[in-house]
Amino acid sequence: MSSAISKSLLTGLLLAALFLGAAEKPSTKSRPAPATNAPAKSIESLAEAALKSVVTISHHGRDGKPDGVGAGFVVASNGLIATCFHVIGEARLITVELPGGKKFPVLEVFASDRKLDLAVIRIAATNLVPLPLGDSNALKPGTPVIAIGNPLGLEQSVVQGVVSAKREFDGIEMIQLAIPIERGNSGGPLLDLQGRVHGLLTMKSALTANLGFAMPVSALQSLLAKPNPLPMERWLTIGTLNPKDWTPLLGARWSRRGGGLQVDGLGSGFGGRSLCLSQKPVPAAPYEIAVTVKLDDEAGAAGLVFASDGGDRHYGFYPTGGQLRLTRFDGPNVYTWDILKTVPSPHYRPGEWNALRVRVEKDKIRCYVNDQLIIESDDHGLAAGRVGLAKFRDTKAEFKHFQIGTNLAAASLSAELRAALDRQIQEYSAQPDSKMAASLQANAEASRARLGERARQLELEAARLRQLALAVHRQSVHTNLVRVLGGPEAKIDLFHAALLVSKLDNPELDVEAYRAQLDEMARELAAKFPAGAADAAKLDALTKYLFTENGFHGSRHDYYNRANSYLNEVLDDREGLPITLSILFIELARRIGLDNVAGVPIPGHFMVKHTPKNGAEQVIDVFEGGKTMTRADLDELVEARTGGPLTDEMLQAATKREIILRMVGNLTSIAQRAESSGELLRYLDVMVALSPDKPKDRWTRAMLRLQSGDPAGAKEDLKWLLDRNPPGINLERAAELYRSL
Repeated sequence: MSSAISKSLLTGLLLAALFLGAAEKPSTKSRPAPATNAPAKSIESLAEAALKSVVTISHHGRDGKPDGVGAGFVVASNGLIATCFHVIGEARLITVELPGGKKFPVLEVFASDRKLDLAVIRIAATNLVPLPLGDSNALKPGTPVIAIGNPLGLEQSVVQGVVSAKREFDGIEMIQLAIPIERGNSGGPLLDLQGRVHGLLTMKSALTANLGFAMPVSALQSLLAKPNPLPMERWLTIGTLNPKDWTPLLGARWSRRGGGLQVDGLGSGFGGRSLCLSQKPVPAAPYEIAVTVKLDDEAGAAGLVFASDGGDRHYGFYPTGGQLRLTRFDGPNVYTWDILKTVPSPHYRPGEWNALRVRVEKDKIRCYVNDQLIIESDDHGLAAGRVGLAKFRDTKAEFKHFQIGTNLAAASLSAELRAALDRQIQEYSAQPDSKMAASLQANAEASRARLGERARQLELEAARLRQLALAVHRQSVHTNLVRVLGGPEAKIDLFHAALLVSKLDNPELDVEAYRAQLDEMARELAAKFPAGAADAAKLDALTKYLFTENGFHGSRHDYYNRANSYLNEVLDDREGLPITLSILFIELARRIGLDNVAGVPIPGHFMVKHTPKNGAEQVIDVFEGGKTMTRADLDELVEARTGGPLTDEMLQAATKREIILRMVGNLTSIAQRAESSGELLRYLDVMVALSPDKPKDRWTRAMLRLQSGDPAGAKEDLKWLLDRNPPGINLERAAELYRSL
């Protein structure tokens, strides 16, 4: 950074989204609008003309919902829009809204540079009105300017100010403005009074409302001159399906979640139909396909398809309107559909997970729900074809445990196991009928009041049973974590342990599905280098595979999202924290024969290191795409984060148990930030299970147990503290609480 700006001012700056890293100073070679002696326009006429070219840009978050809004402006009539990189949100779905309200999905990221915080995107629109680009190198302090954006969601707002100065930040020259900038302004144009763009609004100051910065348009012109286009199917990584496994057809949004698939949005087929066909080979008849599905709205439909030609012709078996239906689809519309059967079934549970299965024989189709045969058909209208999933109307549905085979196992509990569980769990099965209602008429008011009271008791009992189910689940996760982390260090499966941390909060998570996914990734990676390749070649292949070919990246836009701490969601979205990306790197390294890769617990920024048999040790920052860190880089990072120097102890490899505890610690911090005592207690239970000898964790858990109405649990922790008399704990207070319990 130039000495022209003080360190105190730098610390007062709040970046709108991204950390601006070191970068080459952008080229000043550009094609500015020709200089003219045209008089300055009025602010009103200038704004009226410019607003025709300023757009609203939004991107979607990890949950598929809108997560950020900024501005942009047209730079070419054929659909090119300039904005800031942080506005489009790395790897996310992007939408552009033109003046007038028409919305377009983004087709490609035409050019981008994260370090300069610039991006150019393309939409399928023509005859747009581009803004002329000025010569930002000629811009002088004191020049009057206007800025246009969407501050705090207030679309197409105009504000006037002046250029204060030009400042350098890590080799990047920026325009300092005496102008208020808020969230939503980012990406909007900075215009002179002739209507020419001189910069893109990018960050504000935390010290004062009238201090902001813009990236010079010269940097944008350099980017336009040498674009690096990326189509959206490669840009998107949030929940993206692996094309080797699935082929989505007819629109809607299909994504990976929890080891299964989700779909939402309206399909482009008639009735909102959308398909997602499996790439797995289909056996010759007889064969079976199965999936477990849950619909958010029973008025919709979602389920299995089979005998598909890859287009409009296929069979479908799915719940709809609370019933089960088998349909033969012979074309694109309802006039070519033949509903073979629609039947109600007491075995279908609306709003819950239901197991669907289809058995295809040479002369018969058999359809099951929750292992109960409900439809048989001898229809032969369609020949063999591909199999997969379907959804109709504006339905959101979730799928898990998709299978293809010749004789699939039952999905439901065995009768013996169900009976054994029923004996352990008290069930209330009394249901009112017409005879009971008639018998209660003599004291109708008293009966109604008593029945209402009984209903409330049952609701409380249902809530208690749900809590018991969660307690059983969490205790199972604790037990499995202790087991997985209990063996010799070399034998511990770190990937499995990290998935168990995710499963703590996500009971439906399919651990085995993600283990299989990682094994498949390792096979793909191993095919990229010859047998007997040197460690350096393997390391290079691993880095390229993760960060270049598959788009895994650090979560800058949404760093504190708890999804970054769930390894399954890091795999689904290819976005994570330093520690979760490190676990993925380490475990893939182990599977391709790089056993000398370990985690390094740098304060505030987890990394990995490779220790070759011969040669110098390498420290790798996976959050920055596999960047190799020098000692000077590490010194600078540690000093910035801790105020102190880097020590050799900081570069010691972390044990796998320490890595898992650090992961859980991240979730604990998120729970503390959200002031969620229930979540905090859940994570403390794990930390105590894995590291039972930490007095502070015991004391904190005792207090949380008291707050949550668990005096017996609090007493257990207090007794542990009193028995061991550890330093740093107020033992008098602990004894007082213990006696009161």
